[in-house]
Amino acid sequence: MTSQRLSRLTGQFLEPGREALYRQDIAPRVRLESGLALCVAALVFGMFAISDYHYTGVSTELYLLLAMRLMVVASCLVLAFVIGRVGDYNRRVWLHALPLWILATAIILIVPLRPESLPTQVTAVAVATMAFYLLIPNLLPVVAIASLYLSLGFLASAVMVADTPAVVALRISLLLIMTNAVGFFALLRLEKLQRKQFALLQEERVQNHQLVEEISHRKSLEAQLRRVAERDALTDLDSRSHFMTRAEALLRRSRHEQAPFSLMMIDVDHFKAINDTWGHSQGDRVLAAIAETCKRSLRPQDVIGRFGGEEFIVALPDTHLKDAQMVAERLQRKVAELPVREEMPEHRLTVTIGIAGVLAEETDLADLINQADQALYAGKHGGRNRVVMSQEVEDEA
Repeated sequence: MTSQRLSRLTGQFLEPGREALYRQDIAPRVRLESGLALCVAALVFGMFAISDYHYTGVSTELYLLLAMRLMVVASCLVLAFVIGRVGDYNRRVWLHALPLWILATAIILIVPLRPESLPTQVTAVAVATMAFYLLIPNLLPVVAIASLYLSLGFLASAVMVADTPAVVALRISLLLIMTNAVGFFALLRLEKLQRKQFALLQEERVQNHQLVEEISHRKSLEAQLRRVAERDALTDLDSRSHFMTRAEALLRRSRHEQAPFSLMMIDVDHFKAINDTWGHSQGDRVLAAIAETCKRSLRPQDVIGRFGGEEFIVALPDTHLKDAQMVAERLQRKVAELPVREEMPEHRLTVTIGIAGVLAEETDLADLINQADQALYAGKHGGRNRVVMSQEVEDEA
Protein backbone atom coordinates (compact mmCIF):
# COMPACT_ATOMS: atom_id res chain seq x y z
CA MET A 1 0.00 0.00 0.00
CA THR A 2 1.25 3.51 -0.91
CA SER A 3 0.24 4.83 2.51
CA GLN A 4 2.67 2.38 4.14
CA ARG A 5 5.66 2.98 1.84
CA LEU A 6 8.63 5.03 3.05
CA SER A 7 11.03 7.32 1.23
CA ARG A 8 14.51 5.84 0.82
CA LEU A 9 16.18 9.23 1.35
CA THR A 10 14.17 10.76 4.21
CA GLY A 11 12.46 7.76 5.84
CA GLN A 12 9.12 9.61 5.69
CA PHE A 13 5.81 8.20 4.49
CA LEU A 14 5.26 8.77 0.79
CA GLU A 15 1.57 9.43 1.42
CA PRO A 16 1.27 13.01 2.82
CA GLY A 17 -1.80 12.25 4.90
CA ARG A 18 -0.13 9.34 6.69
CA GLU A 19 3.01 11.44 7.31
CA ALA A 20 0.92 14.27 8.76
CA LEU A 21 -0.90 11.80 11.00
CA TYR A 22 2.42 10.39 12.22
CA ARG A 23 3.82 13.84 13.00
CA GLN A 24 0.65 14.74 14.86
CA ASP A 25 0.92 11.53 16.88
CA ILE A 26 4.53 12.16 17.98
CA ALA A 27 4.10 15.91 18.51
CA PRO A 28 3.80 15.79 22.35
CA ARG A 29 6.89 13.58 22.67
CA VAL A 30 8.88 15.71 20.21
CA ARG A 31 8.02 18.91 22.08
CA LEU A 32 9.18 17.44 25.36
CA GLU A 33 12.38 15.86 24.03
CA SER A 34 13.29 18.92 21.96
CA GLY A 35 12.90 21.20 24.94
CA LEU A 36 15.09 19.00 27.15
CA ALA A 37 17.73 18.53 24.43
CA LEU A 38 17.98 22.29 23.78
CA CYS A 39 18.33 23.00 27.51
CA VAL A 40 21.17 20.47 27.75
CA ALA A 41 22.81 21.87 24.59
CA ALA A 42 22.61 25.41 25.99
CA LEU A 43 24.16 24.27 29.27
CA VAL A 44 27.04 22.45 27.55
CA PHE A 45 27.67 25.31 25.12
CA GLY A 46 27.72 27.80 28.00
CA MET A 47 30.14 25.69 30.07
CA PHE A 48 32.77 25.95 27.32
CA ALA A 49 33.26 29.60 28.33
CA ILE A 50 35.83 28.18 30.75
CA SER A 51 37.97 26.96 27.82
CA ASP A 52 37.57 30.37 26.15
CA TYR A 53 39.31 31.99 29.11
CA HIS A 54 42.04 29.33 28.99
CA TYR A 55 42.84 30.05 25.34
CA THR A 56 42.30 33.82 25.09
CA GLY A 57 42.73 35.16 28.61
CA VAL A 58 41.14 38.49 29.38
CA SER A 59 40.83 39.97 25.92
CA THR A 60 38.45 41.36 23.36
CA GLU A 61 38.07 37.85 21.91
CA LEU A 62 36.98 36.57 25.34
CA TYR A 63 34.29 39.21 25.64
CA LEU A 64 33.07 38.47 22.12
CA LEU A 65 32.98 34.73 22.87
CA LEU A 66 31.13 35.30 26.15
CA ALA A 67 28.59 37.57 24.44
CA MET A 68 28.08 35.02 21.67
CA ARG A 69 27.69 32.15 24.12
CA LEU A 70 25.26 34.17 26.22
CA MET A 71 23.15 34.94 23.13
CA VAL A 72 23.19 31.28 22.03
CA VAL A 73 22.26 30.03 25.50
CA ALA A 74 19.43 32.56 25.81
CA SER A 75 18.19 31.75 22.29
CA CYS A 76 18.23 28.00 22.98
CA LEU A 77 16.34 28.39 26.24
CA VAL A 78 13.72 30.64 24.64
CA LEU A 79 13.33 28.25 21.71
CA ALA A 80 13.09 25.31 24.12
CA PHE A 81 10.19 27.04 25.84
CA VAL A 82 8.48 28.02 22.58
CA ILE A 83 8.90 24.56 21.02
CA GLY A 84 7.63 22.98 24.23
CA ARG A 85 4.46 25.04 23.93
CA VAL A 86 3.75 25.29 20.18
CA GLY A 87 6.26 23.00 18.45
CA ASP A 88 4.75 21.24 15.46
CA TYR A 89 6.51 19.38 12.62
CA ASN A 90 3.52 19.88 10.33
CA ARG A 91 3.17 23.66 10.46
CA ARG A 92 6.38 24.93 12.11
CA VAL A 93 9.29 22.97 10.68
CA TRP A 94 11.34 26.18 10.65
CA LEU A 95 10.93 26.52 14.41
CA HIS A 96 12.57 23.14 14.98
CA ALA A 97 15.31 23.94 12.44
CA LEU A 98 16.19 27.32 13.97
CA PRO A 99 18.10 25.98 17.04
CA LEU A 100 20.34 23.84 14.81
CA TRP A 101 21.29 26.82 12.65
CA ILE A 102 21.97 28.99 15.70
CA LEU A 103 24.22 26.33 17.28
CA ALA A 104 25.97 25.61 13.96
CA THR A 105 26.65 29.31 13.36
CA ALA A 106 27.99 29.74 16.89
CA ILE A 107 30.35 26.77 16.52
CA ILE A 108 31.65 28.13 13.19
CA LEU A 109 32.27 31.58 14.72
CA ILE A 110 34.48 30.08 17.42
CA VAL A 111 37.17 29.37 14.78
CA PRO A 112 38.02 33.01 13.95
CA LEU A 113 37.73 34.04 17.61
CA ARG A 114 39.82 31.13 18.92
CA PRO A 115 41.89 29.76 15.97
CA GLU A 116 44.60 28.24 18.15
CA SER A 117 42.11 25.68 19.52
CA LEU A 118 41.25 24.27 16.10
CA PRO A 119 42.31 20.63 16.94
CA THR A 120 39.87 20.46 19.85
CA GLN A 121 37.17 22.20 17.84
CA VAL A 122 37.29 19.43 15.22
CA THR A 123 36.22 16.97 17.90
CA ALA A 124 33.53 19.37 19.11
CA VAL A 125 32.16 19.70 15.57
CA ALA A 126 32.02 15.90 15.15
CA VAL A 127 30.20 15.54 18.48
CA ALA A 128 27.82 18.41 17.64
CA THR A 129 27.05 16.84 14.24
CA MET A 130 26.15 13.51 15.85
CA ALA A 131 24.06 15.40 18.42
CA PHE A 132 22.21 17.10 15.60
CA TYR A 133 21.35 13.73 14.07
CA LEU A 134 20.59 11.67 17.16
CA LEU A 135 19.95 13.81 20.25
CA ILE A 136 17.87 16.78 19.10
CA PRO A 137 14.58 15.48 17.59
CA ASN A 138 14.09 16.77 14.06
CA LEU A 139 13.24 15.73 10.53
CA LEU A 140 16.09 14.11 8.60
CA PRO A 141 16.17 16.72 5.76
CA VAL A 142 16.33 19.54 8.34
CA VAL A 143 19.16 17.87 10.24
CA ALA A 144 21.10 16.97 7.08
CA ILE A 145 21.03 20.56 5.75
CA ALA A 146 22.01 22.03 9.15
CA SER A 147 24.83 19.49 9.56
CA LEU A 148 26.09 20.14 6.04
CA TYR A 149 26.07 23.87 6.79
CA LEU A 150 28.04 23.26 10.00
CA SER A 151 30.62 21.03 8.29
CA LEU A 152 31.20 23.27 5.27
CA GLY A 153 31.22 26.44 7.36
CA PHE A 154 33.67 24.99 9.84
CA LEU A 155 35.94 23.70 7.08
CA ALA A 156 35.87 27.05 5.27
CA SER A 157 36.70 28.92 8.49
CA ALA A 158 39.53 26.51 9.26
CA VAL A 159 41.08 27.02 5.83
CA MET A 160 40.56 30.79 5.52
CA VAL A 161 41.05 31.97 9.12
CA ALA A 162 43.21 29.37 10.85
CA ASP A 163 45.56 28.82 7.86
CA THR A 164 45.00 25.07 8.00
CA PRO A 165 47.36 23.08 5.72
CA ALA A 166 45.80 21.19 2.81
CA VAL A 167 46.61 17.79 4.31
CA VAL A 168 44.98 18.70 7.64
CA ALA A 169 41.97 20.17 5.84
CA LEU A 170 41.62 16.91 3.91
CA ARG A 171 41.71 14.92 7.15
CA ILE A 172 39.08 17.21 8.67
CA SER A 173 36.95 16.82 5.52
CA LEU A 174 37.14 13.02 5.68
CA LEU A 175 36.26 13.03 9.38
CA LEU A 176 33.27 15.31 8.82
CA ILE A 177 32.11 13.27 5.81
CA MET A 178 32.28 10.09 7.88
CA THR A 179 30.50 11.75 10.79
CA ASN A 180 27.70 13.02 8.55
CA ALA A 181 27.37 9.67 6.80
CA VAL A 182 27.12 7.73 10.07
CA GLY A 183 24.68 10.25 11.53
CA PHE A 184 22.58 10.38 8.35
CA PHE A 185 22.15 6.63 7.98
CA ALA A 186 21.60 6.16 11.73
CA LEU A 187 18.82 8.74 11.74
CA LEU A 188 17.41 7.38 8.46
CA ARG A 189 17.13 3.94 10.00
CA LEU A 190 15.61 5.37 13.16
CA GLU A 191 13.04 7.38 11.16
CA LYS A 192 12.02 4.29 9.19
CA LEU A 193 11.77 2.10 12.30
CA GLN A 194 9.62 4.66 14.13
CA ARG A 195 7.27 5.04 11.18
CA LYS A 196 7.00 1.29 10.67
CA GLN A 197 6.17 0.92 14.34
CA PHE A 198 3.56 3.67 13.97
CA ALA A 199 2.07 1.95 10.91
CA LEU A 200 1.85 -1.35 12.78
CA LEU A 201 0.24 0.38 15.74
CA GLN A 202 -2.28 2.08 13.47
CA GLU A 203 -3.05 -1.25 11.82
CA GLU A 204 -3.60 -2.79 15.23
CA ARG A 205 -5.85 0.10 16.24
CA VAL A 206 -7.90 -0.28 13.05
CA GLN A 207 -8.19 -4.02 13.61
CA ASN A 208 -9.17 -3.51 17.24
CA HIS A 209 -11.76 -0.93 16.18
CA GLN A 210 -13.13 -3.32 13.58
CA LEU A 211 -13.16 -6.09 16.17
CA VAL A 212 -15.04 -3.89 18.64
CA GLU A 213 -17.53 -2.97 15.91
CA GLU A 214 -17.91 -6.63 14.96
CA ILE A 215 -18.49 -7.63 18.59
CA SER A 216 -20.98 -4.78 19.00
CA HIS A 217 -22.74 -5.83 15.79
CA ARG A 218 -22.91 -9.45 16.92
CA LYS A 219 -24.24 -8.42 20.32
CA SER A 220 -26.87 -6.32 18.56
CA LEU A 221 -27.83 -9.27 16.37
CA GLU A 222 -27.95 -11.55 19.41
CA ALA A 223 -30.17 -9.04 21.20
CA GLN A 224 -32.44 -8.84 18.16
CA LEU A 225 -32.58 -12.63 17.86
CA ARG A 226 -33.24 -12.93 21.56
CA ARG A 227 -36.02 -10.37 21.29
CA VAL A 228 -37.50 -12.22 18.31
CA ALA A 229 -37.36 -15.45 20.30
CA GLU A 230 -38.72 -13.90 23.50
CA ARG A 231 -41.30 -11.43 22.19
CA ASP A 232 -44.37 -11.80 20.02
CA ALA A 233 -43.98 -9.48 17.02
CA LEU A 234 -47.64 -8.44 16.82
CA THR A 235 -48.50 -7.81 20.47
CA ASP A 236 -45.02 -7.28 21.98
CA LEU A 237 -45.95 -9.76 24.71
CA ASP A 238 -43.78 -12.69 25.78
CA SER A 239 -43.66 -15.52 23.27
CA ARG A 240 -45.11 -18.83 24.43
CA SER A 241 -41.70 -20.40 25.16
CA HIS A 242 -40.40 -17.32 26.98
CA PHE A 243 -43.58 -17.09 29.04
CA MET A 244 -43.22 -20.74 30.07
CA THR A 245 -39.66 -20.12 31.23
CA ARG A 246 -40.58 -17.06 33.29
CA ALA A 247 -43.76 -18.61 34.69
CA GLU A 248 -41.87 -21.75 35.76
CA ALA A 249 -39.43 -19.58 37.70
CA LEU A 250 -42.28 -17.67 39.37
CA LEU A 251 -44.05 -20.91 40.29
CA ARG A 252 -40.89 -22.37 41.84
CA ARG A 253 -40.39 -19.23 43.89
CA SER A 254 -44.03 -19.31 45.05
CA ARG A 255 -43.62 -22.92 46.19
CA HIS A 256 -40.41 -22.08 48.01
CA GLU A 257 -42.04 -19.12 49.76
CA GLN A 258 -45.35 -20.98 50.16
CA ALA A 259 -47.10 -18.05 48.48
CA PRO A 260 -50.30 -18.21 46.40
CA PHE A 261 -50.03 -18.42 42.61
CA SER A 262 -52.75 -18.07 39.97
CA LEU A 263 -52.87 -18.39 36.21
CA MET A 264 -55.34 -17.00 33.65
CA MET A 265 -56.13 -18.12 30.12
CA ILE A 266 -57.76 -15.36 28.02
CA ASP A 267 -59.54 -15.96 24.72
CA VAL A 268 -60.99 -13.26 22.41
CA ASP A 269 -64.62 -14.09 21.70
CA HIS A 270 -65.77 -14.51 18.08
CA PHE A 271 -62.30 -13.72 16.75
CA LYS A 272 -62.82 -15.80 13.60
CA ALA A 273 -65.88 -13.71 12.80
CA ILE A 274 -63.79 -10.54 13.17
CA ASN A 275 -61.23 -11.84 10.66
CA ASP A 276 -63.91 -13.05 8.26
CA THR A 277 -65.98 -9.86 8.41
CA TRP A 278 -63.45 -7.04 8.75
CA GLY A 279 -60.24 -8.74 7.58
CA HIS A 280 -57.09 -10.06 9.21
CA SER A 281 -55.55 -6.58 9.53
CA GLN A 282 -58.45 -5.54 11.75
CA GLY A 283 -58.07 -8.78 13.67
CA ASP A 284 -54.39 -7.93 14.25
CA ARG A 285 -55.35 -4.47 15.53
CA VAL A 286 -57.85 -6.06 17.93
CA LEU A 287 -55.23 -8.44 19.32
CA ALA A 288 -52.70 -5.59 19.75
CA ALA A 289 -55.30 -3.41 21.50
CA ILE A 290 -56.34 -6.19 23.90
CA ALA A 291 -52.70 -7.04 24.61
CA GLU A 292 -52.00 -3.40 25.48
CA THR A 293 -55.06 -3.30 27.72
CA CYS A 294 -53.90 -6.44 29.52
CA LYS A 295 -50.43 -5.00 30.09
CA ARG A 296 -51.85 -1.80 31.56
CA SER A 297 -54.21 -3.74 33.81
CA LEU A 298 -51.56 -5.98 35.37
CA ARG A 299 -48.89 -5.41 37.97
CA PRO A 300 -45.17 -5.15 37.06
CA GLN A 301 -44.49 -8.54 38.64
CA ASP A 302 -47.20 -10.29 36.60
CA VAL A 303 -46.16 -12.09 33.41
CA ILE A 304 -48.27 -12.13 30.26
CA GLY A 305 -47.68 -13.90 26.98
CA ARG A 306 -49.40 -14.74 23.73
CA PHE A 307 -50.27 -18.42 23.96
CA GLY A 308 -51.30 -18.79 20.35
CA GLY A 309 -53.81 -17.34 17.91
CA GLU A 310 -56.26 -15.23 19.89
CA GLU A 311 -55.30 -16.70 23.29
CA PHE A 312 -53.28 -14.97 25.99
CA ILE A 313 -51.91 -16.40 29.22
CA VAL A 314 -51.12 -14.59 32.46
CA ALA A 315 -49.13 -15.70 35.51
CA LEU A 316 -50.10 -13.94 38.76
CA PRO A 317 -47.60 -14.54 41.58
CA ASP A 318 -48.66 -13.81 45.18
CA THR A 319 -52.31 -13.83 44.06
CA HIS A 320 -55.17 -15.89 45.51
CA LEU A 321 -57.94 -17.21 43.24
CA LYS A 322 -60.43 -14.64 44.48
CA ASP A 323 -58.00 -11.80 43.76
CA ALA A 324 -57.28 -13.28 40.34
CA GLN A 325 -61.03 -13.32 39.69
CA MET A 326 -61.23 -9.60 40.49
CA VAL A 327 -58.33 -8.89 38.12
CA ALA A 328 -60.02 -10.92 35.37
CA GLU A 329 -63.37 -9.15 35.79
CA ARG A 330 -61.68 -5.74 35.71
CA LEU A 331 -59.86 -6.80 32.56
CA GLN A 332 -63.15 -7.90 31.00
CA ARG A 333 -64.66 -4.48 31.59
CA LYS A 334 -61.69 -2.65 30.11
CA VAL A 335 -61.73 -4.82 26.98
CA ALA A 336 -65.45 -4.15 26.55
CA GLU A 337 -64.73 -0.40 26.76
CA LEU A 338 -62.20 -0.44 23.90
CA PRO A 339 -63.28 2.10 21.20
CA VAL A 340 -63.81 -0.11 18.14
CA ARG A 341 -67.29 1.03 17.08
CA GLU A 342 -66.13 2.95 14.03
CA GLU A 343 -64.08 0.06 12.67
CA MET A 344 -66.58 -2.63 13.72
CA PRO A 345 -69.93 -0.86 14.28
CA GLU A 346 -71.89 -4.05 14.82
CA HIS A 347 -69.47 -5.80 17.10
CA ARG A 348 -68.60 -5.50 20.79
CA LEU A 349 -65.26 -6.88 21.98
CA THR A 350 -65.44 -9.42 24.78
CA VAL A 351 -63.10 -12.01 26.25
CA THR A 352 -63.60 -15.28 28.12
CA ILE A 353 -61.16 -15.99 30.94
CA GLY A 354 -60.35 -19.26 32.69
CA ILE A 355 -58.52 -19.13 36.03
CA ALA A 356 -56.59 -21.80 37.93
CA GLY A 357 -54.61 -21.64 41.16
CA VAL A 358 -52.06 -23.79 43.00
CA LEU A 359 -53.98 -26.16 45.28
CA ALA A 360 -51.19 -28.59 46.10
CA GLU A 361 -47.40 -28.50 46.21
CA GLU A 362 -47.12 -31.09 43.45
CA THR A 363 -49.10 -28.95 40.99
CA ASP A 364 -46.84 -27.98 38.13
CA LEU A 365 -47.20 -25.36 35.42
CA ALA A 366 -48.58 -27.82 32.86
CA ASP A 367 -51.31 -28.85 35.33
CA LEU A 368 -52.21 -25.21 35.97
CA ILE A 369 -52.40 -24.46 32.25
CA ASN A 370 -54.59 -27.52 31.71
CA GLN A 371 -56.92 -26.49 34.54
CA ALA A 372 -57.18 -22.90 33.30
CA ASP A 373 -57.77 -24.18 29.74
CA GLN A 374 -60.61 -26.41 30.92
CA ALA A 375 -62.15 -23.46 32.77
CA LEU A 376 -61.81 -21.37 29.61
CA TYR A 377 -63.39 -24.14 27.55
CA ALA A 378 -66.30 -24.29 29.99
CA GLY A 379 -66.74 -20.51 29.72
CA LYS A 380 -66.77 -20.64 25.90
CA HIS A 381 -69.42 -23.31 25.95
CA GLY A 382 -71.35 -21.49 28.64
CA GLY A 383 -71.99 -18.47 26.43
CA ARG A 384 -68.62 -16.62 26.32
CA ASN A 385 -67.80 -13.25 27.92
CA ARG A 386 -67.32 -15.00 31.26
CA VAL A 387 -64.77 -15.49 33.99
CA VAL A 388 -64.69 -19.16 35.06
CA MET A 389 -62.70 -20.61 37.98
CA SER A 390 -61.21 -24.07 37.63
CA GLN A 391 -62.80 -25.03 40.99
CA GLU A 392 -66.24 -24.35 39.55
CA VAL A 393 -65.54 -26.74 36.69
CA GLU A 394 -64.34 -29.41 39.11
CA ASP A 395 -67.39 -28.92 41.33
CA GLU A 396 -69.74 -29.27 38.35
CA ALA A 397 -67.90 -32.39 37.27
